[in-house]
Amino acid sequence: MILSRYERMIAKRYLLPGKGEGFIFLVAGISLAAVMLGVAALIIVMSVMNGFRAELFDKIVGLNGHAVVQGYGGRLPDWQSVLKQAKATPGVTSATPMIEQPLLASFQGRVEAVLVRGMTLPDIRSNKTLKGKIVAGNLDSLTENGGKIGIGSRLAENLGVQVGDSLTILNPAGRSTPFGTMPRQISYQVSVIFEVGIYDYDKALIVMPMADAQTLLLLGDVVGMIEVETVDADRVGQILEPLAAKVAGRAVITDWRQMNASLFEALAVERVAMFVVLSIIVLVAVFNILSSLIMLVRAKTRDIAILRTMGASRAGLVKIFMTVGVTIGTLGMVAGLALGFTFLFFRQSVVNAIQFITGQNLWDPSIRFLTELPSQPDPVEIAVICVMALIFSFLATLYPAFKAANTDPVQVLRYE
Repeated sequence: MILSRYERMIAKRYLLPGKGEGFIFLVAGISLAAVMLGVAALIIVMSVMNGFRAELFDKIVGLNGHAVVQGYGGRLPDWQSVLKQAKATPGVTSATPMIEQPLLASFQGRVEAVLVRGMTLPDIRSNKTLKGKIVAGNLDSLTENGGKIGIGSRLAENLGVQVGDSLTILNPAGRSTPFGTMPRQISYQVSVIFEVGIYDYDKALIVMPMADAQTLLLLGDVVGMIEVETVDADRVGQILEPLAAKVAGRAVITDWRQMNASLFEALAVERVAMFVVLSIIVLVAVFNILSSLIMLVRAKTRDIAILRTMGASRAGLVKIFMTVGVTIGTLGMVAGLALGFTFLFFRQSVVNAIQFITGQNLWDPSIRFLTELPSQPDPVEIAVICVMALIFSFLATLYPAFKAANTDPVQVLRYE
């Protein structure tokens, strides 16, 4: 929309407060602030929800892979052949044997439910989720049959365990004796404490070398599952179809969607719902632009009539008032972008400050899974939000602009 020199001058004049027009300017300022808050709220909420999903996906998949080939009854006796078949499947980037079993851990009279995970030493040391999240100790200290383990930070906190302490793991399925089954108890030295950032893992996960896990669980040369990663997590089912046919009758393949279906479906539904609800905030802000322009047109009726008698065209008046409304929307959108990114940059500090002032725990990891408020702005979503705000602002200018253009100068100036 190209404006002539006089149209730009008048549009600029109408954007600034004139004598006796302070109230109109106040309403326009409120409209701008409303658009700013609506755009900022959309950017903040959508970025946090994207970050929440991305963090959960990265950490859950980082520990569990894109899929697992799990043997019936939790045992996969011929795991070497299944491992070779998995690695030979096109699209599979890695396959890792693993043992996983819920057990109990005890330290100085305290007992906690734990999830014991046995992995090969190279897989433990190369695991990105564990490697970058070490709180104390060193992954290199873990050795085959060395009696050393790594535990989550919340578990260490709950049990009062530090690096170097001995932790007892209890396996209820012990050896049979004439007096019944005796639980198996083995003490391990804690050599690593990690914090992956997901509460449920940090409070229960124990990682140990494969040989130690097989000895603890009396499995012999057997694993429970094979963790598989592929080139594309969204196509994992299609990629693993040939492998599923080969292991049919011996094992079942479960991908990350099936393992966490309820969680990711709930996030997807909540994401759409929040976008719709917060879009209504922008729509309400645009109604403020509409009302301020209607007030401006009524206040400037005499000016509009004079402009018409001086030769101003209807199209010119339409462009003037459209420019005023779109400018308010654009400034609000830009301010909303700045406010949204500023909040996202200082998000954890803002949460901590609110918690300090109110005395309430706003981000409880036991409820929200993650230990910190995440964020991942999506450029496409942000572009959609900005375009939506501009379109709404443009639509809000149509009625006042055409109302001004249809002003009859004869009727207005008859009694002047």
